[in-house]
Amino acid sequence: MAESIVVDQVSKVFTMHYHRTLKQKAVASLRRLPLNETFKALSDVSFTVEQGESIGLMGLNGSGKSTLLKLINGVMRPDTGSVLARGRIAGLIAKGAGFHSQLTGRENLYLNAAIMGLSEAETDAKFDEIVEFADIGRFLDVPVSHYSSGMFSRLGFSIAVHVDADVFLADEVLAVGDRPFKKKCLVKMQEIRQQGTTIFYVSHAAASVRSMCDRVLVLENGRLGFDGDVAEGIRYLHYDDDVESDDEESLEDEELGADI
Repeated sequence: MAESIVVDQVSKVFTMHYHRTLKQKAVASLRRLPLNETFKALSDVSFTVEQGESIGLMGLNGSGKSTLLKLINGVMRPDTGSVLARGRIAGLIAKGAGFHSQLTGRENLYLNAAIMGLSEAETDAKFDEIVEFADIGRFLDVPVSHYSSGMFSRLGFSIAVHVDADVFLADEVLAVGDRPFKKKCLVKMQEIRQQGTTIFYVSHAAASVRSMCDRVLVLENGRLGFDGDVAEGIRYLHYDDDVESDDEESLEDEELGADI
């Protein structure tokens, strides 16, 4: 089987600047306060994904999940190591990514599709399907600056899933939106999975990861702490310990997982 994604000893460092103006920097220097600080978002991460695998990427907030997806997508480059991905990559890695706030939903649909590699003719052919799936009605011709978080996700996800991609990346795609939309997203992702597309699915939702994924990677403070069986990966994170019968969100997650 062909390799779809190869991540080899990847590290990524960011710098946090505490002061913006020259005056603030001068005052901080006089007081011997730090002007900036670096931190490693990812440290020596290595793994290989075969074509058609469905990977659940899990970890606590700040563990480096979104950074890793952006490296795979080519939005960022690693400081050390290498990231290789085969074929066309599509997906939703950040709410509103690739959208221009002053353009309408229709105009952003074409813009976002072009960013993902679709020609205008290809977008024309898929236009009705994208709009129907997004289900944003009359807001299609309204500037997206007026959109809610849920509407951003509906349109962005709808465009992404209608790109004929070899690799599909989804970062917390179920974090916003109502239950019917979440269920529709999971069903569509299952269709993509069955077509042999490689899926990288970032989620804290244990039930949907169980249903969607063949394998789990767990990041801990920028390092790969676990790579293996889905059930073992979820136990490694102790996510099952947090599911209580009176927790509405956890119950919804379990029900959604059962639905697919």
